[in-house]
Amino acid sequence: MAGLALTGAAPASAQEIFAGMAVHGVDTPFTLKTYEEGADIQIGVRSQPIEGLKLIGKPSAYLFGSVNTKGDTNLVAAGLSWKIGKQLYVRPGIGLAVHDGPKLRYDSKGRRTDLGSRILFEPEIGVGYQIDPRFSIEAHWSHVSHARLFNSKQNPGLDMIGARVNVKF
Repeated sequence: MAGLALTGAAPASAQEIFAGMAVHGVDTPFTLKTYEEGADIQIGVRSQPIEGLKLIGKPSAYLFGSVNTKGDTNLVAAGLSWKIGKQLYVRPGIGLAVHDGPKLRYDSKGRRTDLGSRILFEPEIGVGYQIDPRFSIEAHWSHVSHARLFNSKQNPGLDMIGARVNVKF
C-alpha cells in the first residue's frame, strides 16, 4: 500500500465483470500444435481506468479464469488492458497467466508440446461494441506462451478465440 501511495496510484476497484466462451487451442501463426481442444468458459473482472498510470494511458487492471470443457489446460490471468474508442472500440492487453497443463508432453515424433513453464505471458486483444452505458460485447483473442525465454527450442503456445459479454456496475 505504501508503494501505491509513493507512485500516486490508487488501488483499483472492480468496475466491470465479463463472461464468455472461447475455442481452445486454435492454430495461429503464433503457436505450434498443442494437441488441446474443446471450449473454454471464461469469467473475469476489470477495474476502472487507473488514474495513477496516466503516463501509460490509464489502463484497467483485469483478472480472469478460463476453464477448459475437455479437461485440458485451465488458467488464471491478470494484467492491464486499454480501452481505445467509445461505441466501437479495441481493447489490447498484456498480463501473466498461471496454468495447470501437463509439465511434460511429447508428440509422436518426440517434439515437446507442453507449454514449457507454469507462468506464461498473456497478450490479448478484443474488438468490442458498447451496446449501452452498462453492456458491451467483444470478440477476443488471448495467447499464452513463455516466448522461448525458458527453452529456446520449445514454445508451442496456446491461443483462445471467442466472445465475451461485459457488464459495468
